[in-house]
Amino acid sequence: MKNFTIGLNAALVIAVAVLFYLQFSNKKTVATAPATVANNSFKIAYFESDSLETGFEYYKEVSKELAASEQQKRSDLLSQRNAYIEKVKEYQAKGQSMTQMEAAKANQDVEERQKAIQSNEQQKSQEIQDERFKKLLDVKKKIEDYLKEYNKNKTYAFILSSSSELMYYKDSAYDITKDLIKGLNEKYPKKK
Repeated sequence: MKNFTIGLNAALVIAVAVLFYLQFSNKKTVATAPATVANNSFKIAYFESDSLETGFEYYKEVSKELAASEQQKRSDLLSQRNAYIEKVKEYQAKGQSMTQMEAAKANQDVEERQKAIQSNEQQKSQEIQDERFKKLLDVKKKIEDYLKEYNKNKTYAFILSSSSELMYYKDSAYDITKDLIKGLNEKYPKKK
């Protein structure tokens, strides 16, 4: 579903870019079009998002932080599950020697622990999603800010993120991936 949404958004951006180009490339409207379009210098640049993920140091740092945080949360959940299993085994070992009242309390304790585990799993899962969203939004913001700076002379009308399932043809002359990675790494150096 996420890939479909990304694909749909990319297709819409490309469609808008094409419509924009067609609208302003018409000879009758050249006088009202911006100077870059009037001079037939309408360019669309792109960068390889996969290369950015592996080349942008800040992005790699964020990915490592997210993986470590996720691993810690999963470890906490595993510890809670193991404690639950040990408690169930303890109750099972007592089994026949427990009174009916003790058995009812043990049953209630097991159910409460099970509910607590499920609740904790949902909470940790939500925390992981929220943290991932915030961190990746920060990375995206850094990329957008840098691209504004990179394109301050208005060389490109659009700068798109490329992925193999969205673009069918790319002229490598407009690939700015290396420049983007170099600039981002200079602007946002790796934390020591």
